[in-house]
Amino acid sequence: MGCRDVHAATVLAFLSGTAALSGLIAAALLPNWRQMRLYTYNKNEKNVTVYTGLWIKCVRFDGSKDCVIYDTEWYTAVDQLDLRILQFTLPISMLTTVLALFLCLIGMCNTAFISSVPNIKQARCLINSAGCHLVAGLFFLLACVICLAPSIWVIFHNQEMNKKYEPVFSFDISVFIAIASAGGLLFTAILLFLWYCACKTLPSPFWQPLYSHAPSVHSYASQPYSARSRHSAIEIDIPVVTHTS
Repeated sequence: MGCRDVHAATVLAFLSGTAALSGLIAAALLPNWRQMRLYTYNKNEKNVTVYTGLWIKCVRFDGSKDCVIYDTEWYTAVDQLDLRILQFTLPISMLTTVLALFLCLIGMCNTAFISSVPNIKQARCLINSAGCHLVAGLFFLLACVICLAPSIWVIFHNQEMNKKYEPVFSFDISVFIAIASAGGLLFTAILLFLWYCACKTLPSPFWQPLYSHAPSVHSYASQPYSARSRHSAIEIDIPVVTHTS
């Protein structure tokens, strides 16, 4: 594995994380988290479906694609606990994903443009590519957990609502998009972890995630004189006493 170059694993991880972020944005904006079907026994009227999202609500008649009621202020009056929690967790998950993508991009750019032998004068300004990818993987994993747990809870909460009221509720496509995006984030994190585990066996200190000093100081700087060489000129004379008969 060419760990000193931009590897296909890191590029694939960046693309996978970007696709997962796009899925999270789509799931957050679409009004398709929960459906509520309202049936009528009047033949002159049509059944109504209420599409509930995190921010907006849409009411449609059967066979129509236009919203009869389009409530853009629904986010201020959400009365369902699972959707209210998702209003906080999904943006946090998206921000965490953006931070992870930024770190991943910094690691790839640093790997692509840094010289093979670092400058000792800029030792404290060096960026550790492997450390960036490792921390990015942790952020991807955190974003996955933040998104996945409340998204799965929507399914179970939907069943509770059907038992409590009437079986007219069903979860919609945004739930599947959010769960698939969480799976993409998990895949991205695992890919970065596997890449780092394969590269950390290299002898170079460039692939250590944390170090107190820059590797160039230890790898390329000349060794200082030993303490013995500075004090070797000190001599101590010990008198010898002999006894004569």
